[in-house]
Amino acid sequence: MKLLIQSILGYRSPLLKRLGRHYSAAASSTAEYDKRNYASNLSEYNTVVGSLIAQRRHFLLREVYDDMMLDGVQPSRETFYSLIVGTLKGARLSDAFFFRDQMKAMGLLPDVALYNFLISTCGKCKNSDQAVQILEEMKINEVKPNGQTYVCLLNACAAAGRLDRVYDISFLVYLSSFPISMTGAGLNKFCYAGLIAAHMNKKPLSDDTAKRIIELVEQSKGWSSVESSNYNAENVMMGISEEELYNLPTADYAHRRGAFIIKPLTVYHAAFHACAELRNVEAIQTLLEMLKKDGNSPDVFITMQVMRCYLHSGDIDSGLKIFEEYMKSGKISGIELYTTLVEGAMVGYTPKGMQLAQDTLVMMGSRNLSLGLRQGNDLLLMAAGEKTGGYTTANYIWDLMRARKFTPSLQAVEAYYNGLKEREIPEDDPRLLEVSRIYDNLRVRFGGGRAGRQ
Repeated sequence: MKLLIQSILGYRSPLLKRLGRHYSAAASSTAEYDKRNYASNLSEYNTVVGSLIAQRRHFLLREVYDDMMLDGVQPSRETFYSLIVGTLKGARLSDAFFFRDQMKAMGLLPDVALYNFLISTCGKCKNSDQAVQILEEMKINEVKPNGQTYVCLLNACAAAGRLDRVYDISFLVYLSSFPISMTGAGLNKFCYAGLIAAHMNKKPLSDDTAKRIIELVEQSKGWSSVESSNYNAENVMMGISEEELYNLPTADYAHRRGAFIIKPLTVYHAAFHACAELRNVEAIQTLLEMLKKDGNSPDVFITMQVMRCYLHSGDIDSGLKIFEEYMKSGKISGIELYTTLVEGAMVGYTPKGMQLAQDTLVMMGSRNLSLGLRQGNDLLLMAAGEKTGGYTTANYIWDLMRARKFTPSLQAVEAYYNGLKEREIPEDDPRLLEVSRIYDNLRVRFGGGRAGRQ
């Protein structure tokens, strides 16, 4: 149990040290085996799996499972639920199919909830063909799809830009998911969010994409908006929100308290996100007018999308104005508002934008707001792309992360290292030496080695 706790709290799990050299009980005394082993029974393994998912260390789930097999611990249906949910959260499609196959080999047939998780994982990985195949597998195994299955499939196809499939599936949703009455049946808000995403992701984009998105927002008001009355208890138990299950742009914020996202505005969330991705300022302004006409005001997520649209369109002043006005309103905010401003200001790497990015990071520090690992990675990767200038913003982000003892991802460290090497920095510079050391360690850890580094 001592080692179990260490594996939950620490970053260097015993499992990593034992790859390829598992110790069997027969080869050691019981005491020595317990000292070396990752976990000793199913309950402990389930705890470890849950902990790794909570820590976003999804890449270790396959190794935990291998360890269970070597220990002769039989996974339960609950174990497979957790493992497949972990692959969904970590977007690890090959691992998801591996666990499905292992489950079936042990005589445990996936139920409709697990199949829905698999379809959702396909959507997160933008693999609509596999999502459709899973639906066919359900039919072969006589597992009846439910309304949620079709909404998962719709959004999986939407993520891949398969507009043709999305409209076909929306008709199935219409027929199978909701009761038909005198007033007719309606697509729910998640279906409309999927339709909007499909138009945004379709390649090539149509000239009227923004117009179609606005039309869909209008259409969604005329149909019944069925909420989560048929939301599966398994999803709640596994901590999967509907936003995450359907891979909506609000998925990362669904569990936030307060009014960070106002859930009845799901269709607006999808529309604002799509128009921000399209950098269509005119469409954003139209959506704001529609929102106001409906008697609603932007929540934090919508405000972030409006800022993104202006900033990514090169209008730094308007993006900053939106930020300042929101902060003065006294409404609930979040660190994401600041990081949205920082990231958007760096688009184009203009001197004005880079200075605004750095000033915003300093402002965050003065207000005791700290970058998380994921946020720091994203911003460092962005800042490292600066080709001219003093590289001060990238350096500042690096220092913020190291002050919190964060090790950035290999991709972010590599980009930052290459940026440093492009500048006239002495070979014995302490910063360059530290970055070089961390870069080498990460390359060795992830199999790249040192060979080939320039």
